Amino acid sequence: MNHTYICPVETALELVGGKYKTLILWHLADGTLRFSQLQKIISSATPKMLTQQLRELERDGLITRTVYPVVPPKVEYSLTELGRSFIPVMQGIRKWGEEYLETRSLKPNCSMTVHGPCCGNE
Repeated sequence: MNHTYICPVETALELVGGKYKTLILWHLADGTLRFSQLQKIISSATPKMLTQQLRELERDGLITRTVYPVVPPKVEYSLTELGRSFIPVMQGIRKWGEEYLETRSLKPNCSMTVHGPCCGNE
C-alpha cells in the first residue's frame, strides 16, 4: 500500500479489492496452498494475474509466501494473523451475496461456495 489513508473503508478496499484477492484469501482460510492449487481453484485468473495478486497480498501483510529450496521449486501460501482477521468479513460478504442472489431467484455458482472447516455454512 503506497498511500496515506484516513478512510478505513478506502484502506480495506485497497488491501482486498483486487479482482482475485478475496477469492485467494477465502481459499487460504482453510489452510496452506501451493500456487498450482490456487491456480486450479481460481481457474479464471491467468498465472500472471494470480502472481500479481499474491504479491500484493504478501506485500500488504495478509499472506505469507514460503519458498522451499527443492527442484522443482515449491512455494506455499498461507494467511497471516492479519489475513485471518479478515475471515469474518468474508463470511459476511458471502452471506450477504447469497441473500442478494436469493432475492433474484439465483443460486451461487463459484469457488466461494466450496466450504472448508473455517468457512463453512453457519
